[in-house]
Amino acid sequence: MQHLKVRKIGNSLGVVLPKETLALLGVGEGDELIVSEAPNGEMRITRGEVDLDRQLEAARRGMKRYRNALRELAK
Repeated sequence: MQHLKVRKIGNSLGVVLPKETLALLGVGEGDELIVSEAPNGEMRITRGEVDLDRQLEAARRGMKRYRNALRELAK
């Protein structure tokens, strides 16, 4: 467990992650992190996936295009 301090960075607030934490996450400068809430109310920090947005958009297009077929399959 690490204790991190919230600091003022420019006009925002931020947290500086130690080198060891960055290594565990497998991220470096310019990479994206995803902060999400776990079911028990805790927060999770995970490495962002660059392709996720592209994959979600492709899934949305497919669901829209095959809406009727998917509806029939769901019955």
